[in-house]
Amino acid sequence: MLGMAGMFIFTICMGIFIQPFWNFEEVRAFGEEGSTKAGYIFFELLLIFLFTAAVIWLARKGLQSLIKGFVLLALWYSMTITILPLISLIGYYVGGMDGQGSGYMMLIASLILSLGAIIALYKYPEWWVVNGVGMIVGSGVIVMIGIAFVPVLICIFMIAAAIYDYWAVHRSKHMLELADTMIDLKLPVVLVAPKDTNYSFRSEQGSMRDSGSTADSSTVQQDDGGASKKGRDALFMGLGDVIFPGMLVISSITFLPEIGPVVFDFWGGPTKPVHLGPMLVALGTLVGGLFGYAALMRFVAKGSAQPGLPLLNGGAILGHIITVIVLLGPAALWQDITFL
Repeated sequence: MLGMAGMFIFTICMGIFIQPFWNFEEVRAFGEEGSTKAGYIFFELLLIFLFTAAVIWLARKGLQSLIKGFVLLALWYSMTITILPLISLIGYYVGGMDGQGSGYMMLIASLILSLGAIIALYKYPEWWVVNGVGMIVGSGVIVMIGIAFVPVLICIFMIAAAIYDYWAVHRSKHMLELADTMIDLKLPVVLVAPKDTNYSFRSEQGSMRDSGSTADSSTVQQDDGGASKKGRDALFMGLGDVIFPGMLVISSITFLPEIGPVVFDFWGGPTKPVHLGPMLVALGTLVGGLFGYAALMRFVAKGSAQPGLPLLNGGAILGHIITVIVLLGPAALWQDITFL
């Protein structure tokens, strides 16, 4: 459980580190004006519903290879978002590379490195490979969503996703079917924390719908090795359980008032420095998410699948609200939004 918490923290902190590299109007998914439009949040929710339905339909039709190809392509793109800033740093500080030509070279290098990681994942999907790719992918995703919407809209997104998560796990149970599909395909939509040195994610099988040992992007479960005395023993947490609290962290340092001294200006140049007020709110949001994680683990310890987002999102939102009120004042909680 501590190892899983460590991966949770690392993924979000990596997002904080690379946020200044992408914090520009032209990078936002819907532009500067789109960051306050609620209609785009509901569009994102619709995409989640459609993706879930499409994966389940394709799996029932036996088209798992099509699912895997599409997801691996998306992972390649998401990994590049995280790797490009790191390669750019190495190129600038170590190789003295700068300018447009060097930028293209670093982009190509990032694409190649990301592709190499995807090939490694495809050829050898062991738990440590899955975790490595998952944390890198998660960092990129939380940054892209976090810089796209103001905190108020992110909170609305998180509340809606938490309600859907609870219904999909405990009522319709179709999220468990999605989990089985993703785990069988050995895709990094989960983080894996094994409790036994003999554990192998490559041989992981079972069904969450039949008290199995897997978890999807919004479900957490502990595997107590009941199906095998060799110790298929691990804790699983869906990548979505990291992404949703993480994107509120990123949104906080992106859009909240720049109060206090500069505390993070590592990137320099045209990037925007992060001030103390927003950074403390971001850390308060992260701590709130960790309190939600601790509460979630109490249920997970019982060995049953649990929807992660209600507690994780709830903790992160509560931490965000408390730290904003204390540090920035109640007025900073609200950003003017429109539907379209």
